[in-house]
Amino acid sequence: MCIAVPGKIISITGKNAEVDFSGAVRTVALDLVEGAKKGDYVLVHAGFAITLLERSEAEETLKLFEEMYGRERNGK
Repeated sequence: MCIAVPGKIISITGKNAEVDFSGAVRTVALDLVEGAKKGDYVLVHAGFAITLLERSEAEETLKLFEEMYGRERNGK
């Protein structure tokens, strides 16, 4: 089973972004998403941002992940 995970863009360099996934920061390709900017939430699968998300939608999904898997990675 594959899963896409929401994360928040913290910086952009060219067509790549540093994305924060509840404390884990990863480089993500932005080739499939137009107009992404710092502070946006994106849905990421296999290292590619596949769509922009509304903040509320991303936060709801992250809350569900936290409920399913326990505490956030960063210990909050």
